[in-house]
Amino acid sequence: MENLLLKQFNDLISTQWPFTQIEESYDELTPRELFELAYHTCNSVAMRSILIKLSPTENQSGSQAILYSNTKKFINVEALENSLRITKYFPEGATGDKLNTEVHPKLKNRKKNFALKDNALKRDILKMILVERKLDECTNFVVLKDINRKVYFAIGDARESAAVVPIFMEAEGASLVQLALNKWMNTVHTFDQEKPFPEGSIAGLLKNLMQIKKWVLNLISTNLDK
Repeated sequence: MENLLLKQFNDLISTQWPFTQIEESYDELTPRELFELAYHTCNSVAMRSILIKLSPTENQSGSQAILYSNTKKFINVEALENSLRITKYFPEGATGDKLNTEVHPKLKNRKKNFALKDNALKRDILKMILVERKLDECTNFVVLKDINRKVYFAIGDARESAAVVPIFMEAEGASLVQLALNKWMNTVHTFDQEKPFPEGSIAGLLKNLMQIKKWVLNLISTNLDK
C-alpha cells in the first residue's frame, strides 16, 4: 500500500512547512554510528518511522530516516558528507523547540559517551538500535497493511537480531519479548504471505510492538547514558 505520509512529506512538508534544524559533526564516530544514535535519540513510542535508508557502509554518508509523531510533526535525520543533520518540521501554530533544547544536547552527550565505550559495548548498542529500527519497520508495514511476508520477515529480523546481543538477552523481560515476537511470527506465518496484513490483527500486533518498543528504547537509553 502507498505510504501516503511519505508522499505528503516529499510533496509538501519538506518544501513548505516551517522547520527547525541542527547539525552535529561526526568527530570520532562514523557517519553510521552517529546516525544510529540520532535515530534512537529522536525516536519514542509516539514516533513512527516512515522511511529508513542506510548507506552501503558504516563510513559513508547517505543514511536517512524520517519519523512521524502523533503530534503531526516530522523529523528528518540525514547523514551528510561532513555532519549529521536533523530537521524537524511542524505545522503552523506548533514549534520545533525541543530539537534544540532537548534532542541536540542529549545527542551531543550520547556521542561523547559512546566514543568512550569499549568496542564490544558499542557493537551491542548498535545492534540493539537495529532491533529498534526493525520494530519500527514492522509497525510501518502493519499500519500500511502491507503484505504479510514483509511483516513476517520484519518480526523475524527483530527477533534474530536481538538474540545475538548479550545485553538484550540478559535483561529482565527479554524472554517475554522473544516469546511475544515468536508468537507473532507463528501467527503471521499462517496468513497468506502475499495478501495484506489482516485488519482484525492490526490492533493486537501494534499493541505488542509498542510494548516491546518501549522496553527496547529504555534498555538502549540506559546503556547509552551510563
